[in-house]
Amino acid sequence: MSRKKPNTIITGTPGVGKTTLCELLTSTIDLVHLAISHVAKERDCHDGWDEGMKSWIVDEDKLLDAIEVEVKQGGYLIDWHACDLFPKSWIDLVVVLRSDSATLYDRLKARNYSEQKLQENLDAEIMEVLLTEARDAFASEIVIELQSNTSEDMESNAERIGAWVEHWKQQHGSAAAEDA
Repeated sequence: MSRKKPNTIITGTPGVGKTTLCELLTSTIDLVHLAISHVAKERDCHDGWDEGMKSWIVDEDKLLDAIEVEVKQGGYLIDWHACDLFPKSWIDLVVVLRSDSATLYDRLKARNYSEQKLQENLDAEIMEVLLTEARDAFASEIVIELQSNTSEDMESNAERIGAWVEHWKQQHGSAAAEDA
């Protein structure tokens, strides 16, 4: 089935602004925000709660089964701190958000992250773990890295992604079909 709208993964270390960017984007473009952490909980795609990390242990196979039909139709902003679990055929763009260490530290501290969780996430950001994962899992031409330190960065990122979505729709013939 040919999609009329693209699927975009918005990924990055916790605290870089994935959810904020997705919310900003859905207010300006016609895509659906698919927050994987909520999906995992609401659709029982987890193997329980990790008390040490204060997070759900996501069952990736259950998750993919739960979202496959809708995501294959297109039009989703997939908000998750990992991207390599998603089949390449589902994804048209991978956006890796990055933040400087001081900004990220302040954001994670404000969330009351434990010292262990805070340090693990800072280390992941410094070591470019999610950027490397995206580059290893997807073709280089669909992976972009964007800075996400300020509200101006967020607005600029939303404009850039919005323009990309419109270009994708034109290239795939869906802009004219939607206007008809």
